[in-house]
Amino acid sequence: MSSNEADAIKAEHSILASKPAAGLSPPDSKPTNHHDRSDDDKDDEEAPEDVGNDTGNSVKKKKKKKPKKKKATANGAGKQSSPPRVPVASFFPGNQYPAGEEVEYRNENSFRTTNEEKRHLDRMNNDFLTEYRHGAEVHRQVRQWAQRSIKPGQSLTEIAEGIEDGVRALTGHQGLEEGDNIKGGMGFPTGLSLNHCAAHYTPNAGNKTILQKEDVMKVDFGVHINGRIVDSAFTMAFDPVYDNLLAAVKDATNTGVREAGIDVRMSDIGAAIQEAMESYEVEIGGQTLPVKSIRNLNGHSIVQYSIHGSKSVPIVKGGDQTKMEEGETFAIETFGSTGKGYVRDDMETSHYAKKADAPNVPLRVSSARTLLSSISKNFGTLPFCRRYLDRLGHEKYLLGLNTLVSSGIVEAYPPLCDVKGSYTAQFEHTILLRPTVKEVISRGDDY
Repeated sequence: MSSNEADAIKAEHSILASKPAAGLSPPDSKPTNHHDRSDDDKDDEEAPEDVGNDTGNSVKKKKKKKPKKKKATANGAGKQSSPPRVPVASFFPGNQYPAGEEVEYRNENSFRTTNEEKRHLDRMNNDFLTEYRHGAEVHRQVRQWAQRSIKPGQSLTEIAEGIEDGVRALTGHQGLEEGDNIKGGMGFPTGLSLNHCAAHYTPNAGNKTILQKEDVMKVDFGVHINGRIVDSAFTMAFDPVYDNLLAAVKDATNTGVREAGIDVRMSDIGAAIQEAMESYEVEIGGQTLPVKSIRNLNGHSIVQYSIHGSKSVPIVKGGDQTKMEEGETFAIETFGSTGKGYVRDDMETSHYAKKADAPNVPLRVSSARTLLSSISKNFGTLPFCRRYLDRLGHEKYLLGLNTLVSSGIVEAYPPLCDVKGSYTAQFEHTILLRPTVKEVISRGDDY
């Protein structure tokens, strides 16, 4: 070996030793696709570099290949199909689902964040949190697909079934086998309420309604795992004239989420929501209209297998001194309207639910007895709609269903509508009042 060659090799070793070690890619990133190498990667690997030495001679060396940056994904571990059909559990080994937005308590409750007793109570809720976070991730992935795919010209039935098929696939519960829907799946039917109709509308069999460019559609659906219901809703409009209406309601919902917390009075939350909502106005058809909170619609507490608990969260100011408490779950939902700000029952009923305290009364109509047995085994107290009965193979069940309603065993939830010609919007989140923090379990990048 010549002295020049030895000097050159020493110089190369010196330079390589001075180079920092390659860093690791972030843990929440997407696995590298080794078959998709960019030209930059090839250049990094192949481009020669002159390495000088003390004698003026140089040797050629290859640049050290830079580690390929991994692309982050929405679900943190893989790519969801379109339409969504891959169970969410397959993306999160060990059931480590992402947390929602965690917000520390304020003022006299600020001690909860670091208090060891509260932290211990929080750890005891591990199964509860896992089930809620699982359902919330399903909701996010399905709704974000829906937001991309829903277009004017689609039928409401196509839209509803697309969302419901996605939820069932991602939870891994198709709901066709007896009792499967009670383990997981749809927490309640997909609401697709248009324009002046604010809530509780989903198409029944044979519905031919087509979504129009001028429509304002509330998309409200629930996902549950073991009865832990994630209740979240958004509004879609395709004409920018409605932008301020949607902005008002989104602001009002976020205000309610921000104000909610342990020991907070319902009246204070309602007053803050109304103030935010009614600071907006919208111009439609050359007419400037105030956005009003719909005063007889509320948010609500949620308990296992029951979408409406015993507490209501008003969206207007009032005198309700009831307080939120540690460990409770709430749906914070607000509705804004360009109409009267008051809704009434209207149109054909589609939503139903068996009452948790249903009376034990004799049923003389045989179809009612058969239907009740099916409802109990497949839905329990979870809400359902007529399409779900059709899907299970029930036929000519309306007499039996109406008998169950009139007997006080099943509750009917007709569509809720403001005056015709008005427009309504809705946004909604589910929050968990954990011992240490408030978790907005349904929060996503979209809303």
